[in-house]
Amino acid sequence: MANPTPDEVQQYIAAGLPCTHLAVEGDGQHFFATIVSDEFEGKSRVMRHQRVYQALGDRMREQIHALSMKTLTPAEWAAQS
Repeated sequence: MANPTPDEVQQYIAAGLPCTHLAVEGDGQHFFATIVSDEFEGKSRVMRHQRVYQALGDRMREQIHALSMKTLTPAEWAAQS
């Protein structure tokens, strides 16, 4: 199975999680994603990451070797910008 591109990983996340901002960088095995979603409101970092893993499903085990992520609510994203 070919390694996914950052664009493909971005599409996988977007298909399973409504995002107001989503950016993915990577080399085909290791990825870094900045994910902003209303669904993260009131959730811990662990719960946010679990939600992203849920969106990726089996791809996380089968295609994506490593994913680092910054998960933010829209308000947290606005405060950073």
